[in-house]
Parts: sequence; structure tokens; C-alpha cells
Amino acid sequence: MDAFERHRDEMLKKNAPLADRMRPRTLEEFVGQEHIVGPGRLLRRAIQIDQLSSVILYGPPGTGKTTLARIIANTTKAQFLSMNAVLAGVKEIRDAIDTAQKTLSLYSRRTILFIDEVHRFNKAQQDALLPHVENGTIILIGATTENPYFEVNKALVSRSRIFQLKQLGEEDLKAVARQALSDPERGYGARNVAIDDDALEHLVRVAAGDARGVLNALELAVETTQPLADGTIRITRAVAEESIQQRAVLYDKDGDAHYDTISAFIKSVRGSDPDAALYWMAKMIYAGEDPRFIFRRMMILACEDVGMADPAALGVVVSAAQAFDYVGLPEGRYHLAHACLYLATAPKSNSSMAFFDALDAVSKEAADDVPLHLRDASRDDAGFGHGKGYLYPHAYRDHWVAQQYLPQALQGRLFYDPSRQGYEKNIRLEVMRRREAQIEAMAHTETSDALDGTERGAGQGGAGERWMKRTLGAAGGMLERVRDRIFELAPIRRDSLVLDLHGRSGLLAFEAARRAADGGVWVVAYDDKEEETLNTMGSRLDALRRPLVVRAVLETTVVKLREAAGKDVAFDVIIGRNIIFNRRDKREIVQEILELCGPGGTLVLAETVASAGQRLHELPAVSSMAEALRTAEEELFNDEKNPMVNWSPSTLEKQFAAIAGVSVHISESAHTSRRRMSPKEVDFWFRRAGAGEPKSLGDRLRGLVGSEGAEKVRAALHGRLDYKDVEWRTVVAYIVVRRC
Repeated sequence: MDAFERHRDEMLKKNAPLADRMRPRTLEEFVGQEHIVGPGRLLRRAIQIDQLSSVILYGPPGTGKTTLARIIANTTKAQFLSMNAVLAGVKEIRDAIDTAQKTLSLYSRRTILFIDEVHRFNKAQQDALLPHVENGTIILIGATTENPYFEVNKALVSRSRIFQLKQLGEEDLKAVARQALSDPERGYGARNVAIDDDALEHLVRVAAGDARGVLNALELAVETTQPLADGTIRITRAVAEESIQQRAVLYDKDGDAHYDTISAFIKSVRGSDPDAALYWMAKMIYAGEDPRFIFRRMMILACEDVGMADPAALGVVVSAAQAFDYVGLPEGRYHLAHACLYLATAPKSNSSMAFFDALDAVSKEAADDVPLHLRDASRDDAGFGHGKGYLYPHAYRDHWVAQQYLPQALQGRLFYDPSRQGYEKNIRLEVMRRREAQIEAMAHTETSDALDGTERGAGQGGAGERWMKRTLGAAGGMLERVRDRIFELAPIRRDSLVLDLHGRSGLLAFEAARRAADGGVWVVAYDDKEEETLNTMGSRLDALRRPLVVRAVLETTVVKLREAAGKDVAFDVIIGRNIIFNRRDKREIVQEILELCGPGGTLVLAETVASAGQRLHELPAVSSMAEALRTAEEELFNDEKNPMVNWSPSTLEKQFAAIAGVSVHISESAHTSRRRMSPKEVDFWFRRAGAGEPKSLGDRLRGLVGSEGAEKVRAALHGRLDYKDVEWRTVVAYIVVRRC
């Protein structure tokens, strides 16, 4: 080094900023970051014994990354080279590597290469370092303000230890300032400088963890303040405020601070903390973030996190964004604040995430055709029957009817789970009740068909028209009315213990669970499918409020309930739908079930009265047909051996009144609904009954007019009823039996 270079270095040291002059030279002078360089910590030990491996120092500006590198340079016996990634290129990297290789070959000394702002290197520059870091030619110390896991070559990161430096605390910053005021060589120890406590507090608070910021402000305050008569340079609060009037917020629109701050904002709004939400939004605006970016994120949040709990939230945010576009800054900040506060204080629901469950189902489930009745009928209804069987909801009560809308493979699959918040709380009950009625109608279309005297399950329509199970009899609408009537008659209190004798898919059980919220509900499942359905539906309720499922059949219900609930179980209310209507031993069953009721307990049953139900010959489309049809129907409905039709509400009332210690009341109600007739249904009426089964309508017609005559009636019925809507009457008896 010649005299000119020596003079230049001396002038640079003399005129260097205070922050640079006060840079710690040893670990003892280093302030803060105790979690990585405190006594006994790994990085401190590695520096002290000069056994450093490649490291990347990651943290905000002013936290000591470059300082640590210089301390290492002062303590290591290895060759120390440094460069700034903003100024260096591949040529400088190669020169450093050549120097490192020569030093290792000639002097057996390692080389530490410090690269400040290493994230500024492009991929090619980082790749140039990789093999030499890997073989130990150089030990890399990288410093970056950006998350290295995102901004630095993954291979380079995997070969380095990552140390995260944190913003300095207030006590650390005060220690840094006092060091500068007391150091006579590098700081202001040789000058009579006094700083008021509140002035130091202000510098530290505004610097917000940045040691360089505190030192720069302190230097400005000292150098611009006139000494008092006694030579003292006094730093007051007013001087401090002038020296550090406005801090530069750490916020890089393309970096970690940007993503971390918007993340904090979103999480604060989602967490319904309006104070935190305003703070993080203010930080973004203060740092120069585009307000339109914040509005876009709030629009997303309005649907993602507020959603159906307050459907108006999206409209509020969109309106505020439009108003901002009209007004602009600075007044537009009112609209930002308005939207922010609305979202932060709104009830929250993420039920819109149901879409992604549906998306997942689309990607994983086997392809399934659109059900025939949902297809477009305007193009090929004649050739392929598209649209046939579709029920127009506006033609039904409350503009709703149970009908299949999902593909067959997804029947019963639930995606949308309404929350209990805000507006969504108000629609939750209606959504769940209709869903229960729809699933019940789909899974158990038991129209209690008065024409054949059997209770049919859903699967008898054949693979070609499996959708029939949700359209027969418009069962969903009627089931809703039956359910409502049952609960009008059942004296269920909030603390009642309730039993549903046959859960099926939960039409009654889940309504009972809502009403007996502080009591309990037990429900009987007759088979594996019912048990699975009830448990799946129940899993969406709180554990303490979901019905308890017992696997049994009617004959074993009493035994199984006592095994599961205890031998002394006494239900306040027992409910059921179509439990005994086709049983021969109706009285005996009711008497046994009543053993599960406590004193004053009530049994409420809704039973289809098949003998009073719809007659085919009464339908306008069929009334002109042969008298044989009327005769066959009358024969069917008056079959004294068929337990489905050989009773009426009055005969039942007499039977049950004979049970000791009970009061009985039976009422009946006719439910009329629109029903879409199916070809498979007509064919089922004309099937040949098996051994031991009651004769079908077709069997009875064949006995009256022969096979050929019966076939003509069947063909005529197909011509007049297939895919036609008819008004269908179903009569239900509501049986109330109370233990005295």
C-alpha cells in the first residue's frame, strides 16, 4: 500500500458515518442476537474456534449481518474476501475462486467469501459458486434480507446453515446508542454529549429494531446541535424528533416483508381483530402499497372467510373499491378503512371452501353421466328421452321438490356445510332440513304403494332409471309435511330424551337432535347402509348433539336399546314413521315399545293408511278405462289377509286403547302432491307375485279378464301415465299414545 492509498483509507475512516465507525469488531462488542451468538451458541463457538462452515445470515436491515461477517474477518486465520452481489458478476466470482484455490494450494489456508445481498445473484451466478462451496474451496457467508428458502439456490441453501437475525429490541438499541456516546475513539466519548431519556426513547421507538437508523439519527442530532455555554451538546426530545422525523418502513413490494405484512393483515381480519387489521393495512399504505392490491385481497377474503355468514360483505368491499377509484388518495383511505372494519367485524364462515371439496370429487370420482331428467330437452327429448322425469320446482309447495341433481355415484355426498354464524345461521336449518328430506326421499322412496300392498325400496327401478327413486310421489315435499306434523304432536322439550324407531337417513332423528339440544337422541339403524348414513350425517354436528346410533331391527329394538343405553332407560318421547303399517302384530309391537317410555312418556307414529290412498281408476287420465281396473283395485284394497290394507285409523284406535295404562288419540291427514309416473312403476304393478306375497294388481286383473285383457290394460296405462304428472293422494294416520 503506497502513501496515497494509506492517506485515502485514513480519510475514509475519519469521515465514515457513525454507524460504520461504531461497527462492532469483536463478539464482546456485538449487541443483540443472543439466540445465535449468545454464550455457548453454535455460531459463537464456530467463530471463536475458527471452524466456520458455510452460512447464510438472513434478517432485516440493521440487525448485524454485515457486522458479523466483519467480526469473522477479524478473528479468522482464513483468507477473507468480500463482495456485494449488486456490483459483482460471474467474473468477480471466478477471480475470487481462483484466489481461493491458489491460497489453498500455496499456503494451505482456507478462504471465507462474504457476499452481501446474496439474493441479488441470478441463478447462473449462484450456480458458479455451488461446486466450490461443495468441495470446500471456499466457505460462503451470505447476507440477505430476503427469505433464502425462496430467493437463494436450493442446492446452495442445502449446503449452508441458515441463521435468522431478528430486529433488535429497545434495550439493545439503547445499548448501541450508549456505546456510541461513550466510545472516545470511534464515537462521541471525547465530546460532552448528553441525551434526555425521552429523546433516546423516541429514537429507539421510531428506529424500530434498526441499529443503523438509531446511529444515523444520533449522529445527525449531535452534529447539528449547537453546544451550550459550558460546551455540552444536549439532545432533547425536540432535537430527536427533528433528527428522525419519519422512519422508512421495512416493506419490499416483491419480497418477504410484502407477503408477511399482507398475511398478517388477512389473518387479523379473519381473526376479527379490527385494531390489528387497521395497523397492518396502515403499514402497507404508509410504505406505498397500491391500495388496489389491498382491495383485491379484501374481495377474496369477503368470500373466502366471511362468505355466507354475511353475503353483503362482498358488495361492501366492491362498492368501497369503486368509491376509491372515484375519490383517490388521500380521502380514499376512508373507503379502505370502511371495507377493512366491515370485514373484520363481520361474522365469519369459510363454507365456500365446499367448492374445493366438489373439485376434488370431480378429479377423483369415476366419470358419471348427467342424469337423464337433467339433460337438455330442447334438442333430443324425442329420440333419447332427455329431460323426461324432471320435476319443475315452481310447481310445488315452497317452490321445492326432492329430486336427484348429483350424478348417481355421488348420491348422498355432502359438500356444503352451513356455519352457525350470521346470515348463514338463519339458512342452516332450512338447508339441513331439506337435505334430510331429499336424502330420505332418495334413499327410501316408500310411497306405501296402495296398488301392490308393499313397501318398496329405492332400487327396484332398474339401472336404466335409478333416478326414479327420487321422483316417485314427490316424496320429499310430503315427507317434510309429515315430519312437521310429527313434531307438532311430539312434546319434545330442550332436555327430552328421544328415540327414533327407524332412522333411515335421519329425517326425524336430526330434527329431534335440534329440538332436544340439552337432552339426547337415540336412533335405530336397520342395516349397514343406514348406520353409515346416520353416522356420516351426524359427524357434521357437535359430538354431544349428534344422535346415538343403535343397530337393530324392530323386533330387537327394546333389547338392543337396553344393552346400549342401560336397562333402566326411559325415553320421554318415541317417534317413528311407517313402523307398523304393514305389520300383522301392530298392538303387540306398540305395547313392547311403550316399555321404553318413562311415566308420562309419549309415542308418536306417522303411518301410511294404504286403504285410504290413491286409486288409479280415480285419475282423470285413467277414469275412462275398463271397469275391470276398478274391480281389481277394490279387491286389492279389501284384502283382509294383507296387513297393509286390513286396518283403518278407527280400528287401530280400538286396539291400542285396550293397552293398560295408556291414552290414545289417532288423527288422519290427506297429503296431495304432484307425482311423476314412471314406466318401471307400471310394470311393477303388473309383476307376478311370488309365493307367499299378496297378489299384485296385475295378478288380480289377470284373474278377472285373463292375461290378454290384463296386458291391454297395462299397455293403456303406459300410454296414458308414462312420464306424466298426476295429483297423488296419500293418507297418513298420526298415532299418539301416552303412558298415564
